[in-house]
Amino acid sequence: MKYLFLFVCLLSAFSGSTQNSATITYDVKYHGKEVPEGRIKLFIDGKHAHLQKVADPNAKEQFYLDYATKRTMQVLTLQNNAHVTQLKDFKDYEQPELLPDTATILGYPCKKAKVIIRSNTVEVWYTNALPIKGTPSIGTTPGLGLVLKTVRNGEYEVIATNINTGKVKSTELNWPTTAGMGTIVDAATYNQQVIESRFKTITVFNHEQISFGYDKSNPAEGQANVTYHYAGGTVILKKIKLPNYVAGTQLFAELAQYSNGDAYDRTGSVFMVPLDKQESFLNGLQKGVKNLPVYKEKYQGVVATDHYLPTLELLRFFTPFGINKYNKVSNIKGYNWADSAVFRQDITELQPRLQDEVWIGVFIGNYDKGGHVVSLRLKYYPGDGEEHQKPGRFILPIFNTTNLMEMAGQEYGTMFDHDSLTVTVDIPQVVKNLQLRYITTGHGGWGGGDEFNQKLNEIFVDGKRVYHFIPWRTDCATYRLLNPSSGNFTNGLSSSDLSRSNWCPGSLTPPVYIPLTDLAPGKHTFKVAIPLGQREGSAFSAWNVSGCLIGTTN
Repeated sequence: MKYLFLFVCLLSAFSGSTQNSATITYDVKYHGKEVPEGRIKLFIDGKHAHLQKVADPNAKEQFYLDYATKRTMQVLTLQNNAHVTQLKDFKDYEQPELLPDTATILGYPCKKAKVIIRSNTVEVWYTNALPIKGTPSIGTTPGLGLVLKTVRNGEYEVIATNINTGKVKSTELNWPTTAGMGTIVDAATYNQQVIESRFKTITVFNHEQISFGYDKSNPAEGQANVTYHYAGGTVILKKIKLPNYVAGTQLFAELAQYSNGDAYDRTGSVFMVPLDKQESFLNGLQKGVKNLPVYKEKYQGVVATDHYLPTLELLRFFTPFGINKYNKVSNIKGYNWADSAVFRQDITELQPRLQDEVWIGVFIGNYDKGGHVVSLRLKYYPGDGEEHQKPGRFILPIFNTTNLMEMAGQEYGTMFDHDSLTVTVDIPQVVKNLQLRYITTGHGGWGGGDEFNQKLNEIFVDGKRVYHFIPWRTDCATYRLLNPSSGNFTNGLSSSDLSRSNWCPGSLTPPVYIPLTDLAPGKHTFKVAIPLGQREGSAFSAWNVSGCLIGTTN
């Protein structure tokens, strides 16, 4: 009898242990259709719970509920294998409204609640019939009982399909140690780390000065990962190794800029130097502008030849008037000046050119000793599972009249005055879906200058006009809070507000894409025609136009 009593006690203790442990499997449906990759498992052991995606059990981000301390834990593994953790009390989540509805799920009686999360209505069914608590989403009513079903906006359903009340393995619960939690951070820091862990960032330049009269000597030529200063200090250049092209990856360029002394709006360009031919723009930077091939007996390095390719422009930007440097001296009530200008652009289409070792540069035209400070980062966002498909890409820069070596004597783009810009190139047989990636901005900063007057841009191929438009921006007032040093007129307008020829102080100028799908392989002549404004004394107009042919090869 004594042994029977002992057996019953042991059985009772074991049963109590397993009742406090369970593994719940949740399936996901969207608009009634199964989403297999969304399946979730919730491992519960007493007052500890671990939420895990079945399709990615070793995900960088892991979610836990601690019912002893009534808080959630989000633990993130960083790219360097360090960890950061965000802790949040249950009471700090949106609190649910309890409703009278009931339901039965997997044989368990459930009550209903509703919670509004960021304008999303989430219906929640939970049960108190089991001595455990948990939820398939740590942000959805973590303080209720065991949540067996949620429906967001009537279209996204997460429902329990199996409850196994057996013992949970320690490897499944995977409860983090103090060391495994790493640094405890606030929500803002954690969210930043989560976002940045999802993509790869390569820093090309970090707080580099671009200024006229930069007097530090360059390192020995040809080195990687060092910054060179050319054209009096107004061009910075670096040889850097970039990841191989992977189809499906999206590539963004991000340039941050602020004034370090220059108060004016200046032309800026981020560019890559092709080394495909015998001659390159690198020769001009290293040895002087006279080492560039000359077009029309005057213009250095602006068009493709059999032996030379011009620079490939990644993005065109324009510095605002004196951002950061002149914020405090331009004190106007209600005007909260930005501390820097940040320019971001998708350059995925150019990624096949941006792999392995490449020369990347930034130009800002200025004659100021302090000039500007810039940081350039390339951000690689992974694809959606089609990474093994690698269609060939054809990328050929054919002209660029932006005088990147302006401060070293390179001529302005004034060739449109007497003759249009023309260039002849050879299109290979394999190229399909051809386009011209065209960037254009007009300059001449007085009333009669092309900066402030609409001018027709016409693109011809073999004498036939294939595209025409008037590049013009009327949204420049949008960027007023980037321009503390902009002049103010007697009518209340700021100089930075004025409409311009396809650019604004503090903005990017995106490319225009001109379809050339009917163009047969072989040699073709491209022409850009713009009615350039006439000189007035020492004032003159110029156009910075860059063109790159892009297409597929299979």
